[in-house]
Order: sequence, then C-alpha cells, then structure tokens
Amino acid sequence: MLDFALLALGLGIKHSFDLDHILAVSNLLAKAKSLRKSVSMSISWAAGHMLTASLITFVLFTYQSSLLPLILDKFELLVGAMLIFLGALSIYQAKHMAIHSHTHIHEGKKHTHLHAHIIANNKDHSHRHMLGIGIIHGLASNDELLLLLTVSLGVSSLLEMLAGVGIFSIGVVVGMVAYSIFLTVPMLKIKSNKVQKAINSSIGFASILYGAVLILGI
Repeated sequence: MLDFALLALGLGIKHSFDLDHILAVSNLLAKAKSLRKSVSMSISWAAGHMLTASLITFVLFTYQSSLLPLILDKFELLVGAMLIFLGALSIYQAKHMAIHSHTHIHEGKKHTHLHAHIIANNKDHSHRHMLGIGIIHGLASNDELLLLLTVSLGVSSLLEMLAGVGIFSIGVVVGMVAYSIFLTVPMLKIKSNKVQKAINSSIGFASILYGAVLILGI
C-alpha cells in the first residue's frame, strides 16, 4: 500500500502538468488578480477533477470489460471542445482587457497595486468556471487512472482504489498550485497592457490549436 500510495501521489503531480490541463487553466489563471486568488482557483479546479476522477475510477473498476472501450475516447473530444471555447474566450477578452492601478497607504508608506480586468465585466465567476473545467478534466484522466487500476487489481478493494484516487488528487492539487504560483507571480509583475494582452492571446491560440488536435486525433 505504501508503494501504491507513492505511485498515486507521483502520478497525480504528473497528471496536473498534462498539456490540456495547463492550457485550460492558464486561460483563467493568467487573469487572476492576486496570488491568493490564483491558488484558490487551482484548488477549485482540483476539487472538480477529484469528483469525476472518483466517478470514472468506480466505472473502470466495476465495468472495465464491457464499458471501458466505449467511453474513454469520447471524453477527449469533450476536453478538445472545451479548450477551443476557452481559447476563443481568452482571445476575445484580451481585446477588452485593461490594467488599472490604485495606491493606498500602509504603515506610513505608499503602495501601488496593478490589476487587470475585463472591460464591462465586473462579475467574477472564476471559481465556478475552474470547478467546471476540473469536472470535465476528471472525466478524461484515463492514462494515470488506468495505471492505478492495473497496479491495484487483485490486491485492492474498491474502497482502497478510491483512497488511491484521493492520494492521486492530492498530487494533482500540489502540482496545480505549484503551476499557479509559477504563472501568476510574473503575470502580476507585468505592467504593460500590451504584454498582458499578448500573453493571454497566445494562451488562447495555443488552447484552440491543441483542442483541434484532440478532436481530430492527430
């Protein structure tokens, strides 16, 4: 069980850095207003991922011989469509992005903070969006979960398998939080509106391209 737990944790960290995950969450993390916000968004994504990853593990464990060939490939199409939508949305939002600064006094010293926002859009549904993205990604967590399933067959019960998915999900959280810090810290330091727009547009184009690759099966 210790070897199985370590494998689950390692696969979870690796899984968080899959290209479709990185591109999807980058569309939202690149617009986060603070590091704290970015980290909490990443945890929301991981929570959604854990919900459906647990569900798909139950299906794989219980119905592997009959349902497995019918369902696994279909989820990649859903992820591809989501990436195209998120990419198009990022490109659109980049054209309407503005950077504002505000100054306040703290302990007798002036502090200036910069933040980006989408013009004419004051509502923030980023946590809900990240949760939904995580739910879709959890459905497509097939490679790592299949490996966990194979390792555990004959030595684990369904309860132990779900515990493995829980450890796997912890690894996913660790990896995604690390990535959110890696992306958000430099983004918050960028003061140029043009650079912010260029980065968000680039993420959007990359997301659309990879989404098309998934759908076409290239």
